[in-house]
Amino acid sequence: MLKFFVKRLLVLIPLLLAITFVSFALGALTSSDPAEVSIRVNAMVPTPELIAATRRELGLDQPFLERYLHWLAAALQGDFGRSFVTRLPVAESLLAAIGPTTALALTSLFIILVLSIAAAVASVLRPGGILDSFVRGFIFLASSMPAFWAALLLIWLFAVKLDWLPTSGMRSASSIVLPAVALSLAYIGTYMRLIRNEMLRNAGEDWVLFARSRGISRGCITLALLRNSLRGAAAALGMSIPKLIAGAFVIETIFAWPGVGRLCVEAIFNRDLPVVQAYVLLMAVLFTVFNLLSDLAVMALDPRERRREEGQ
Repeated sequence: MLKFFVKRLLVLIPLLLAITFVSFALGALTSSDPAEVSIRVNAMVPTPELIAATRRELGLDQPFLERYLHWLAAALQGDFGRSFVTRLPVAESLLAAIGPTTALALTSLFIILVLSIAAAVASVLRPGGILDSFVRGFIFLASSMPAFWAALLLIWLFAVKLDWLPTSGMRSASSIVLPAVALSLAYIGTYMRLIRNEMLRNAGEDWVLFARSRGISRGCITLALLRNSLRGAAAALGMSIPKLIAGAFVIETIFAWPGVGRLCVEAIFNRDLPVVQAYVLLMAVLFTVFNLLSDLAVMALDPRERRREEGQ
């Protein structure tokens, strides 16, 4: 596994460098002048002299490649520049917003794992029964419902009709319930289907019949089935965690959650390129790192993957 980790790490370095270049280039290709946008957002008149001075202040008067190398060198040290709009360090804004987004993503992940595993195990214990039929119906419903529509339905039911939960901000611990449930619904259906189908497939293997013939308890066999069925879920989980963070911007906007997704949406509307570039780089790092971690988890769960890697 150490050899596999080093090999993947060497591949990730040039990949991340390419991502930084593309994200910076896309920002430089924007049709609007960031200096003029910065002036207008701060309620000033964009005269030619003020635009030229602002471009010098923001470093936009330098050649593209020179600006990219300066930005990359600073980004490697955790400095993503200053916002064109607020003039605050981008790293501080991201650090302030990443906490609420992480809390939302981890809460959603907890809901996903608990409900998915519980529903999958319950379905496998009585395949074709009433509970299994309900789980399959829920999988279809949850997978087909858009997150924003689920969020609006949850607000209507639990906030407007029942008045149980708040709908915006981080005013209390209960504020995270509705956005976390809305964010997790689509993923719950995916993981229920993955784990359930894999457990049903493994239940027909010879080793299960052998274990039953030896008198091993049903609980031990179910735990073994679950462990052997988590390989596909572990691979999907590696991409789901960064997707929960990157895809939370819709839920954060609906529930006024002060997260990094909402920060990026506001930066896009304000043409705040440093914030957008830092967000793209952060998401790219999360996707690549968690993809690597999911591959390592698959190798740890499945000895066949380790032997296949050793054979290469």
